[in-house]
Amino acid sequence: MNSQYCKVGSVTPITSGTHAVAILEYRYQNFLEKAAGAMDSRLAEFFERKAKDLKKVLESLV
Repeated sequence: MNSQYCKVGSVTPITSGTHAVAILEYRYQNFLEKAAGAMDSRLAEFFERKAKDLKKVLESLV
């Protein structure tokens, strides 16, 4: 068995892949749906803020 090494906490940016736009659009729609279905107003605001941030990233990619 070969040893595998990885850096703990290392991440690959989502905007670097070939399917980045599709993934970001899916997450954007998902956050909007969660915001619409949230019972708590603070939770809805959190999801709306996340969706707004993703929209900015999407606009910069397209």
